[in-house]
Amino acid sequence: MTIAFIFPGQGSQHVGMGRDLYDASPAGRAVFDLADATLGFALTQLCFEGPEATLTATENAQPALLATSAALLAALKEAGYDAAPLLVAGHSLGEYSALVAAGALDVATALLLVRRRGELMAAAHQGGMAAIIGLDEEPLEVICAEASGAGAPVVIANYNAPGQLVISGATDAVERACVLAKERGAKRALHLKVSAAFHSPLMRPAADGLAGVIAEASIGDARVLVISNVTAAPIRAAAAVRAELVTQVTSPVRWIASVQRMVAEGVEMFVEIGAGSVLTGLIKRIEPSARLVNIGDLASLQAFLHSMQ
Repeated sequence: MTIAFIFPGQGSQHVGMGRDLYDASPAGRAVFDLADATLGFALTQLCFEGPEATLTATENAQPALLATSAALLAALKEAGYDAAPLLVAGHSLGEYSALVAAGALDVATALLLVRRRGELMAAAHQGGMAAIIGLDEEPLEVICAEASGAGAPVVIANYNAPGQLVISGATDAVERACVLAKERGAKRALHLKVSAAFHSPLMRPAADGLAGVIAEASIGDARVLVISNVTAAPIRAAAAVRAELVTQVTSPVRWIASVQRMVAEGVEMFVEIGAGSVLTGLIKRIEPSARLVNIGDLASLQAFLHSMQ
């Protein structure tokens, strides 16, 4: 069975994630303890106890989700599962977890990067986002072009699944695009509770700030090919990873194309490693024939290990 490891992004966090792993897996516990020491605050307590509003804050949710995915990876290895996946990929923030799995980033470096990424993105305080349900890519791209004003763009930020797209940009432009989308057949246009217009040109200051941090960070070549959010093509070289991590802040997440590329490369099973099951749900719509597995807690980790024996 040819496997890809995939990693969730922001929005999958929930209070209590990782707690059973911390209690039962020394390797998982070590990752959470490393996170607390690296970041200088009790991220573990925030993951396990909340409060939810604080956990959901962008600058906290990003390292919390990465720590949970990294702890699950460590627990898998501790249990004796050391088979390398054919490919890895992550959705937005999840790309950092994928790079940890691929050996391009160590956990401490990744934690520091995503903490800073979250701080920069939270500081943007510009624009908004909306989920558009039931409209295809091409008509929505036309709508975004029509709704964009001078210096006030709106773009497709997430190509999540057929009929499930997210737009991002200046608040007024997003509102105009939502109205047009509903007029032209969208089933729903839902404004998202986010602090800024992620994956849009309005994130340029965040990308510029992150570029300096990434330039100084220790990043190596990936040992496993990583499917790029930006291009849906595989990358491996450290220089390509650095460029990817800067560019993805302002670029759309091409998740549909990423999944299609992984299938074309021969992936038969997608294993989502981290909190929640958002990506599994998306892949069901993109590639219904794919075999899907979630590893989000100790029980599901053990079930996966048993299934692979």
